[in-house]
Amino acid sequence: MTTVEHKVETFDSLNPATDEVVGTYPVHTEKDVADAVARARNASAWWQSLGFAGRAERLQRWKGIITRRGPQLADVIHQETGKPHSDAMIEVVLAVDHTDWVAKNARKVLGPKRRASGLLMANQAASVEYQPLGVIGVIGPWNYPLFTPMGSIVYALAAGNAVIFKPSEYTPGVGKWLVDSFAEAVPEHPVFQLVTGFGATGAALCRAGVDKIGFTGSAATGKKIMAACAETLTPVLIEAGGKDALLVDEDADVEAAADAAVWGGMSNAGQTCVGVERVYVHEKVYDSFVAATVEKARAVRAGADAGAKIGPITMPAQVEIIRKHIADAIARGGKALVGGPDAVGDRFVQPTVLVDVPEDSIAVRDETFGPTLTISKVKDMDEALVKANDSRYGLGSAVYSKRRGMELARRLRSGMTAVNSIISFAGIPSLPFGGVGDSGFGRIHGADGLKEFTRAKAIARQRFRAPINLTTFTRTEKADAAVAKLITLLHGKRK
Repeated sequence: MTTVEHKVETFDSLNPATDEVVGTYPVHTEKDVADAVARARNASAWWQSLGFAGRAERLQRWKGIITRRGPQLADVIHQETGKPHSDAMIEVVLAVDHTDWVAKNARKVLGPKRRASGLLMANQAASVEYQPLGVIGVIGPWNYPLFTPMGSIVYALAAGNAVIFKPSEYTPGVGKWLVDSFAEAVPEHPVFQLVTGFGATGAALCRAGVDKIGFTGSAATGKKIMAACAETLTPVLIEAGGKDALLVDEDADVEAAADAAVWGGMSNAGQTCVGVERVYVHEKVYDSFVAATVEKARAVRAGADAGAKIGPITMPAQVEIIRKHIADAIARGGKALVGGPDAVGDRFVQPTVLVDVPEDSIAVRDETFGPTLTISKVKDMDEALVKANDSRYGLGSAVYSKRRGMELARRLRSGMTAVNSIISFAGIPSLPFGGVGDSGFGRIHGADGLKEFTRAKAIARQRFRAPINLTTFTRTEKADAAVAKLITLLHGKRK
């Protein structure tokens, strides 16, 4: 008798700064994904049966593990993305805070609530509750491999769903760490599972019968996800890219605004979907803002050593996109006050600050996802708003203004805006997170994020027999006349 051994296909996770292999993972097949969904389907019934209190206790247990082993998790993030360990710890801190928030607030947001039944249906008790969908597939990104997917994972779990996580092929180790640590906190059933691989594995997850997909990535890949999910009418939540704008008004704190621009544009080597790529500055403070920004940007260096402020470009193909954007900006008449074409290396990109770049250049229109800024002078904030909103993206944004901050924030076409700070909305668990246009749709975080992974269940319970029954074939003309009179009294008055 001959035994045929099935060889499992694998892939390596590499440190982008050194190309060192930091882990080897299986390429999960369509059958592997289907089996995971079947296990999750069984586990979800048990997880749902725990109720809000039981799930909260286990999520808090998991939060404790993540907190105590935070440096270890940060090191996995550092090894797979190349970002400095201290920046990786920011992801850990934010993930812990969001986990705590959902554990404490899921019942308040999703539990049964009474609703007014109205005069016509006064004999009914009306209520709504939010029930889990069942099994959620989460497809995560590589730029923030912990914080971003946790915005879907912990919210879906707190709502009562089982979750299958497909991390980016560049950061599978972060996903494995999360799933393994969750299994320590919740060993009874496979409530949270991992599948690894490339695009085909993600596509298989979309077609595997999950109840919803939460995706973070590019708009182009998001469209492919939607097409795959459309085959089975699987709903999707899309958080795609951004071309985020910062507005600096004439009364802004220029030093603070410049610091925000450099952090928003350069931190994580510019690989932040809600960071800063475009800056529109009032002409009265333009020169001082540019001077401050240039000074601060020159103090930032990309590298793999301990003194470097930013790491490598995680996805090798992105380097050429960054190079192309800078070259186009220069060819179109732009000037590099810091960096420029020579700032783009094989793995690392040094900070680049560009001015006088035409609005129709790709450096302004398309997502660069590198440590670059374009700074434009405007005569007033009305012009700034027109230019900032003239984008197919609409994810994050920021405003620096002492007097008009809230007004300008409301007028920006984006899902989120920080006023006199940068990316602060991401660190507030109660606020929804998501975009418009090519930046996607749906929301993670906050009450909206919890509801994304539920179905609203409306219940009407008859408390007593109505004097006029509208839902019967024995209804009389007299009853119809009474209803007509009542509705006229209620709603027929002339204004």
